[in-house]
Formats: sequence, C-alpha cells, structure tokens
Amino acid sequence: MRILIENYDASWPELFQREADRIRTALAAHVLAVEHVGSTSVPGLAAKPVIDVLLVVADSSDELSYAPALEAAGYTLKFREPDWFEHRLFKSRDPDVNLHVLSQECPEIERMLLFRDWLRSNPEDRDRYAAAKLALAGREWRTVDEYAQAKTGMVQEILARGQETRGINSGAPHSDSSAHSSPPVGRKSRTQR
Repeated sequence: MRILIENYDASWPELFQREADRIRTALAAHVLAVEHVGSTSVPGLAAKPVIDVLLVVADSSDELSYAPALEAAGYTLKFREPDWFEHRLFKSRDPDVNLHVLSQECPEIERMLLFRDWLRSNPEDRDRYAAAKLALAGREWRTVDEYAQAKTGMVQEILARGQETRGINSGAPHSDSSAHSSPPVGRKSRTQR
C-alpha cells in the first residue's frame, strides 16, 4: 500500500475545532483538555489527511465515564492499550479523525505537545520531517504501522532536540500520532475492539 501525504491544508485547524466542539459538547465536564496534535496541527507540514485529536480525561482506563458519550457523538473505539499509558484510540470518518484518549499527567501528553510545538517553531526540523515522510510515503508498505515505525528514528531525533532545548528529560519513546496510532518501537500490548 502507498501512504497518501498531502500538502498542508489551511482547513485542518477548522476541522480540528469542529471536532473539539463536538467532543466538549458530548463530554462536558469530563474534558480536561482537547488539543490538535500530529502533523495536521503544524502549519506548512505535509501530512496524511487525518486530524489527530488528543483528549485528556481524569482516567482513560475508566471508559464508562467517556466512551458511551463519544460513541453517541459518532466516534468508534478501535484500540485499547492498557500497557501503554492506558491509551485509547477512537476513530471518526467525517472528517477522518484519530481521537487519542489519555489520562491527566500522562507523560505522553507532554511529548506529543512538545513535538507539535517544536515543529511549529522550527521550520528546519519541520521541513526535514516533511522530506522524510514524503520519501517514505513513496514506498510500498504492508501496513500503515510499518510506515509509522519507519519514521520513529526521525521523530525521536527531533523530539530529543526539543527536549534538550527546553531542559526536559526524554523519558519513554515518543510516537508521532499524526501518521498513525501504532505503538512506537517497543510498545506491544494493543487490543482491538
């Protein structure tokens, strides 16, 4: 399979805002934060046309507190990753959305936001990342996860620069959620719904 990478689309922030409003309406007080993450959140960055949304709740393992409302709002639970920060992934198709649910104070939240913010403020790294993604997208892949894994080294390198500049300990491997919801290298326990 080939991976579709498109030039940056100025409508992506508007599509995110529509999703954020839908999530806030569905969950009300259960929403601690909603962030636009991944490649579509970085102006000027070519990306898969999938809006990645980060939803922070009190406890992502407590699905009864948020999953029924998200499902009623049109999201479908696709993956549970109990051994990786209790991550949950929901999908929606109009537009194509990956909704990542994590618990407050999860260290992955900081890494996702740092990666996004670093690419927004560092055009050299943004352009290097775009070139790497475009080169990889030109290959044949068995799965989207394979493509995502191939980007892991570049993601970790860029994230390390951002962490070093901001004096942050690197911690666990980072996953760029923009292209996938797959585990970074070393992440294994995912259950499909």
